[in-house]
Amino acid sequence: MKLSLTTLALALALSTPLTHAAAPATGAAVAWLPASADADIDRAFAQARAEKKPVLLYWGAKWCPPCNQLKATLFNRQDFIELTQAVVAVHVDGDNPGAQKLGTRFKVRGYPTVILFKADGSEITRLPGEADAPQVIRVLQLGLSGGRSAKAVLADAKAGKTLSANEWRMLGFYSWEGDEQQLVPAAERPALLAQLAVASKGVDEETTTRLWLKALAASDEGKGVKPDAALQALTRKVLAEPALARTHMDVLSNGANDIVKVLSAAGSPERAALLQAFEGALKRLETDMTLSRADRLGALLARVQLGRVEQPKDALSPTLSPALLKEVGEHVARADREIRDGYERQAVITSAAYVLGQAGLWKESDELLKSNLAKSHSPYYLMSQLGGNARKQGRKDEALRWYEEAFNKSEGPATRLQWGSGYFNALVDLAPQDQARIEKTAAQLFSEAAKDKGAFYERSARSLQRVGTKLADWNKDGQHEAVLARLKTQLNGICAKVETADQQRATCEGLIKAPAKKS
Repeated sequence: MKLSLTTLALALALSTPLTHAAAPATGAAVAWLPASADADIDRAFAQARAEKKPVLLYWGAKWCPPCNQLKATLFNRQDFIELTQAVVAVHVDGDNPGAQKLGTRFKVRGYPTVILFKADGSEITRLPGEADAPQVIRVLQLGLSGGRSAKAVLADAKAGKTLSANEWRMLGFYSWEGDEQQLVPAAERPALLAQLAVASKGVDEETTTRLWLKALAASDEGKGVKPDAALQALTRKVLAEPALARTHMDVLSNGANDIVKVLSAAGSPERAALLQAFEGALKRLETDMTLSRADRLGALLARVQLGRVEQPKDALSPTLSPALLKEVGEHVARADREIRDGYERQAVITSAAYVLGQAGLWKESDELLKSNLAKSHSPYYLMSQLGGNARKQGRKDEALRWYEEAFNKSEGPATRLQWGSGYFNALVDLAPQDQARIEKTAAQLFSEAAKDKGAFYERSARSLQRVGTKLADWNKDGQHEAVLARLKTQLNGICAKVETADQQRATCEGLIKAPAKKS
């Protein structure tokens, strides 16, 4: 049964070709309904049924760079805003009360995740947040116009049934990385993508190409799809043709390293030729003004990573050409100088600091992050990056100071548990002898979890589980059993008050195993 599409905005969006650059909205905005609990979601779906509209759910967090990228490039576009008049748009901030429980309900983990649902609550598709805005809008249009779920379309494709070009496009642009194993286990993804690429041949060439590229990028250095002459030729064709490279820019930038490693052997003439072809395509993308700053920076990052492809992964000072290093410095400085939007700054500057580090420009990376602390709405994210920079260079005390400050400045229950677990893990790794500080930090995290009803769901639960795992590793020789006993006693009191529904209490009780009794 097809969804009812009643708004003029959707009709206009479906009939108007998309351009790569759209003017930002002037005063208008998406009418997001904030949701913090099941009751909020139930009301949203009731409204959707009454208005005969689907539901568009956005799951994100204030600090998340890709979320800020969506806010800077997609959510403020006039065509996207008009399109959302045909849906009930729901925003779940991961730090809202009850948000992590909603994460369990909808099987979402990574920020951001954007899902389109029918009014009855069944999932239609997950939108590819890594694609550029026009492509995301096009996928949303497909989901709205057809009403068929990606799950149903995939089942028909696997059964060998005939699909339309639009249905193939839905699969090609499905958010496979954000699937959370809804459609396929992660280990089976490369083979499935290759199967779909073969089956789609002759129906929609763009989708077939994208599926092959996605399969290669997911193949983990040849453990999935095996390279052959046809795939090498296809990849070279995409890299050589500017329009094709532009269409598949997200896969090329994000998957460059993996695609190169799958298609060529280290040190081979084939690899040298492929690296040269990627360099040309990525340089064009880097200077393509129809792309966002974040996407252009992503192309530059891919160039840096390909420059490191045959060097040790943990090389602090990789050998890169002086011209590329100069380009990295100029590109980052220009972005820092020109960005005015706070959302874009959070998305781009954090990535730019990472690019500088990958290029071995650690001093420049630190300076960029420090100079942007006062400009960021979530400075604790940048502080964590400063901690990571210091840790990679062996400056343990400095790293711990930044990690601790990031935790202290972090905001929101889920975020604090995530940043706290990051600080705790670094503390155990870098100062395992500091027993008092380790116990104090773990106890603080458990105390904060006790005040948060969503602490034992989704991301928050995983943050606490990382703390428990790290404690067990720290005590592997039994030298800290007294600490673990005290923490276990604290947890027992917390767990006794936790609801038994959804395995919450079991999750709490499993964080720390009782220390073994000495014989």
